[in-house]
Amino acid sequence: MAYFEKVKKNFGFGCMRLPMKGDEVDYEEFSKMVDIFLEAGFNYFDTARGYMDGRSETALRKCLTSRYPRESYILTNKLTHGYFKTKEDIRPFFESQLEACGVDYFDFYLMHAQTAEYYRDFKECRAYETAFALKEEGKIRHVGISFHDRAEVLEQILDEYPQIEAVQIQFNYVDYEDAAVEGRKCYEVCVRHNKPVIVMEPVKGGNLVNLPKEAGKVLDDLKGGSHASYAIRFAAGFDGIMMVLSGMGTMEQLEDNISYMKDFQPLDERELAAVQKVQEIFRRMNLIPCTACRYCIYECPMGIPIPEMFAAMNTQKIYQDWNSSWYYEIHTKDRAKASDCIKCGKCEEVCPQHLKIRELLEMVSDQFENRQ
Repeated sequence: MAYFEKVKKNFGFGCMRLPMKGDEVDYEEFSKMVDIFLEAGFNYFDTARGYMDGRSETALRKCLTSRYPRESYILTNKLTHGYFKTKEDIRPFFESQLEACGVDYFDFYLMHAQTAEYYRDFKECRAYETAFALKEEGKIRHVGISFHDRAEVLEQILDEYPQIEAVQIQFNYVDYEDAAVEGRKCYEVCVRHNKPVIVMEPVKGGNLVNLPKEAGKVLDDLKGGSHASYAIRFAAGFDGIMMVLSGMGTMEQLEDNISYMKDFQPLDERELAAVQKVQEIFRRMNLIPCTACRYCIYECPMGIPIPEMFAAMNTQKIYQDWNSSWYYEIHTKDRAKASDCIKCGKCEEVCPQHLKIRELLEMVSDQFENRQ
């Protein structure tokens, strides 16, 4: 990984979730967080056009790129399916991303959320070839992919495009042996191909922070760091991990993450044993593995708040009390209910977790609506 000489530490700022003031990004707070992040010696920022409906890119321009010299930070952006239909659409979209972010090149540019289906579309539009050409022109430093499919699909992509320089995968201790995500298998494919790994969802959309009571007690008994610290350090402790991303929406989250990643130490044997116990607890509970990325909401024609509904369902499974029903009513008071699903399947096409969302919404409806 010597050719990624600008990467100072193995922890990055994922800009899918940012501090908010109402419906807008809290620029003052985000600027403070950027300052603290850089002062602590970190320099990697990750964004995409779809993050926060485009507000992530413009927030980075306002709070990072307009305030710091270009060589002081690493900025990653992505080519996302849905923002182009032909090869000719790609360059104008790419230029709009440079403008939105306020830069003249990206350090990393990733073919976003690659699945077998998306990969076919990217190949048909010669997206990879366009990215490699942009690299030759100096507008991209390194071309990579972010990936959400089976390990065998990742193997195919890396076989067909050995020029790929880095791979971003979902990797955390719950998904490590998960049959849908195949975290371990995807990681092993990257290792075999000698590709540096960028980790997304190390805390699984907050699920490994807000743990079930039994699981939380296992980690609390260690009398060490926060629940997030064990998840992020687990991911960062593997060989070949170039970067672990964390979406940080509050100053508290940032300060906590910096506290254990500034002088990173991998999990010791006692901590690894505790994490394995938490894995077992999650497997027993059969929770919906939603990470609240919100891609489904952007595609849903009915505007169903799917992540909030799945969170309520998981809360019901964990605590089995009135609280989950109360939150379900809050989230559906002025919005669509689970039963309003028209079964179009658009949500499932973009779900990185490959969830059977239509079936799950039926379960949610049976759980909460049939009682009302």
